[in-house]
Amino acid sequence: MNDRASPLLEPFRIGALELRNRVVMAPMSRYFCPDGMPTEAVAAYYERRARHGVGLIITEGTYIDHPSAASYEGVPRFHGAGLDGWAMVRERVHAAGGRIFPQLWHTGSFRRPGDGPDPTVPAFGPSENLNEYAKTTEPTKAMTEADIAAVIDAYAQAAADAQRLGFDGVELHGAHGYLIDEFLWARTNRRSDRYGGDLVARTRFGVEVVTAIRRRVGPDFPISLRFSQWKQQDYTARLAETPDDLQRLLEPFADAGVSLFHASTRRYWEPAFEGSPLTLAGWAKRVTGRPALAVGSVGLDQAGLRSAAPASIDALEACLDREEFDLIAVGRALLADPHWLEKVRNGRWSEALGYDKALLDQLY
Repeated sequence: MNDRASPLLEPFRIGALELRNRVVMAPMSRYFCPDGMPTEAVAAYYERRARHGVGLIITEGTYIDHPSAASYEGVPRFHGAGLDGWAMVRERVHAAGGRIFPQLWHTGSFRRPGDGPDPTVPAFGPSENLNEYAKTTEPTKAMTEADIAAVIDAYAQAAADAQRLGFDGVELHGAHGYLIDEFLWARTNRRSDRYGGDLVARTRFGVEVVTAIRRRVGPDFPISLRFSQWKQQDYTARLAETPDDLQRLLEPFADAGVSLFHASTRRYWEPAFEGSPLTLAGWAKRVTGRPALAVGSVGLDQAGLRSAAPASIDALEACLDREEFDLIAVGRALLADPHWLEKVRNGRWSEALGYDKALLDQLY
């Protein structure tokens, strides 16, 4: 692999934003912000990946400014005093030559009774529902239209703050059973008002989030939407059964102003639907005409623990060469080794560090 030959290292544009290559750092929660504030260590963590060549960093999930958004301790917030820390992170990544999006997050029904910052605030969701994956003991509170409007405004404010702080775009976490995804899924959205109904009707909440953001940030600021078929602990769940379903799901988001579709899968190379070898990211690009970002076990072996052989990069480059998708997000391999891209580029596979959960607390 060399700079001239590899499509991984070609620049790419998302609207007016130019990335130096096609490699993206995937969003990965680390829970290292006990007071919700990004620290110097957090800034150094992202800076290292940018300094060693990553084109775009998508941060770990960050809480929007709504009291029901939080579920997990140690997650940074993208509002209030937390913005000072994120301004530092953005500055450091830019100085290292990278670009950066914060991922905006509302965890929906994963919130449990007693969770902070205000333990009196219940879990919110589209419908009253007991989250079987989060092992909650109380059902979510079905959101009123006033609740929905407040959460939409919180997303829009976070995106406007990101733009004001000099970030290069934002990503909405619309995957894995969290709030935006809960509205999309018939199993958790049983509403009979305008936010429920068939597949297209169930996109209304997420589409209104995008519309509100677009209204605040203008036409050129990139908005990425992360979506998935699977849910937490349920890898067999399918939001779209066919390519036509996927088109009906994603087109409203594209029309509202999504710039990039981030298709979250366990293994990026697996076909999304029977009868076609096309991946989920490939289908997202085909049905929307927008750029697509693939993710899932890049640089890992079958066990998902070690750096994979060069043949796996050859297959990835082939996808980029035929323009099946445009960008590739690297998660665990890059978490384990900030030099991962440099080592891939220079053929130094034997030096790449393997992913090991036991090392996570040391990975600052």
